[in-house]
Amino acid sequence: MQTPSVFPKGALQTENGTEFTVYSRHASQIDLCLFDTAGEKEMARLPMVRGEGDIHGLIVSDAGPGTRYGFRAHGIYSPEHGLWFDPAKLLLDPYATEIDRPFRHDPALFAFGQETGHIVPKAILASHEPLKRQPPLFTEGGLIYELSVKSFSQLHPEVPEDIRGTVAALAHPAILAHLKKIGVDAVELMPITAWIDERHLPPLGLSNAWGYNPVGFMALDPRLCPGGVRGLRETVAALHAQGIGVILDLVFNHTGESDIEGSVLSLRGLDNLTAFRHPPGKPGVLVNDTGTGNTVACDHPYIRQLIIDSLRHFVLSAGVDGFRFDLAPVLGRTANGFEMASETLSAMHSDPALYDRLLIAEPWDIGPGGYQLGNFPESFLEWNDRARDDMRRFWRGDTGTTGALADALSGSSPIFSRHGRQNTRSVNFLAAHDGFTLYDLVSHEHKHNEKNGESNRDGHNDNHSWNNGFEGLTDDPAIGAARIADVKALLSTLFVSRGALMLTAGDEGGRSQQGNNNAYCQDNEISWVDWSSLSRELIDHTAFLASLRKRFDVFSGTGFFSGYGDVTWLAPAGEPMTTADWERPIAQAFAMVLSTLDRETGADAELAVLINRSREIVPFTLPGDGWSAIGTDFGNPAFLPARSVVFYLRG
Repeated sequence: MQTPSVFPKGALQTENGTEFTVYSRHASQIDLCLFDTAGEKEMARLPMVRGEGDIHGLIVSDAGPGTRYGFRAHGIYSPEHGLWFDPAKLLLDPYATEIDRPFRHDPALFAFGQETGHIVPKAILASHEPLKRQPPLFTEGGLIYELSVKSFSQLHPEVPEDIRGTVAALAHPAILAHLKKIGVDAVELMPITAWIDERHLPPLGLSNAWGYNPVGFMALDPRLCPGGVRGLRETVAALHAQGIGVILDLVFNHTGESDIEGSVLSLRGLDNLTAFRHPPGKPGVLVNDTGTGNTVACDHPYIRQLIIDSLRHFVLSAGVDGFRFDLAPVLGRTANGFEMASETLSAMHSDPALYDRLLIAEPWDIGPGGYQLGNFPESFLEWNDRARDDMRRFWRGDTGTTGALADALSGSSPIFSRHGRQNTRSVNFLAAHDGFTLYDLVSHEHKHNEKNGESNRDGHNDNHSWNNGFEGLTDDPAIGAARIADVKALLSTLFVSRGALMLTAGDEGGRSQQGNNNAYCQDNEISWVDWSSLSRELIDHTAFLASLRKRFDVFSGTGFFSGYGDVTWLAPAGEPMTTADWERPIAQAFAMVLSTLDRETGADAELAVLINRSREIVPFTLPGDGWSAIGTDFGNPAFLPARSVVFYLRG
């Protein structure tokens, strides 16, 4: 054993052995703990040497690939002063990329002085050969497909049982064929890094189904990726071969160590005062801008570097194309609040390995000034909940929503033109993992989260939803047909909107969660996609919409519509909409006519999108001759079916 001369992050194999390093400013001593190959017996406990910058390090000459290890931290245990040092707690290396088992709850994780070495996963020493760097696979206006690895593939009949529910399932030919059919440009994987269940779930017989409760920022959870980094890398390559990019949904805003009653697993035990935000002068209080009990101090230089190194790892070792950031304002928070030009956000788009990656912000948290839609750096796309709600409210029949829908279809310029910008950065969506599924949106006026064990208090109450005359699932054919028509109309509206699109897995086929709009704790048939029940009609309609979007170049543009030669808004009589038309409270039908290049013919064309939200047929006239319907056999003037979106082409 030697004292290291340099201090890389985590564990690095060198000519002299493996160099282990970890940061802690406030610990009096850090021990490196080495385990047997089964990760059960602690074979050695070695004091590390504190060096420059509060980096503790040690070189172990005989530690090679596959070595299981963890850390223990010595110091004062005084949570009321923000100090959680307890050498009985085995701590995960924040730079670990692989672990030997999942995290699980145990009373010892919460109790001072109780040993956890037999409970906590061990980091596995691994090296990852860098990939040749390739440009990201995603184009402007592309379709992002959000999925939970387990729920997406757990019930797929064509996927072999031994890989169902894992990252490897995404490389199966049946999965790839489905993604290609519906025109997916990039899959967005909900968290696949190591997480732990919220502590109230095990007593209820429930478990976390989403993974938004991380312990390690880099370590892949062995339940989802038993093949480790190599397994992720192989799946990314398989998707890339089909022209499909990969986006990782990452959580840097909090950890599963939670509030002051929470467990000691990694960052809390290594240096709580550094890792998490605390009110000025109150080190024993954890700021809770996330609603989960703690908030990561993303503006601390060490934490900032950990975040950037995590992103670099996934790009350079697995070849991913981009990232979506949960509760992203936390990443830009400083002592002064959210800052668009914060060092952490700036580092993400200026790093040589990250500058061209797709970066997507969920632009809100629950802290002061937490709603930041439209205020992220220009290199970020942003989830647009305003467009989501405006599309929902229009189709629900809310009055005075025609203009808001037109804004959403045009790229939401009132939001994204701030700061002098000329292009939309909107990610438009109708439903996401958090909330109703698309089919439940038209089948439930109220949430039904009783099975979550919180007496239906959790989840959003205002969903801008409707039930078509009956609450919940029904065998009534008329209600079923009405719901299918509504989903088709909603999908059509989404697919003609300006910006990137996001569709959540199963929504293309009418997946239901039985009205549960907060299914994070339902790792069961409630959240798993039932492939046998998906609607072929809806899947085919989604595929048609995707082909339409790829055919016309207007949908790959990001500039805001000006109304001067790029878009015309028409009333049912075929005349341009007037101020009175826009302001009419119960306006039911209108058209968006787009000037575009038809990539199929190579010629300029006009694409008319006719929208009728009423429950009656509406006569509609398009100006001039030469219009032909796409996907229907309607003539012109068209008699728009109730609750429909119809497409016409001239050119």
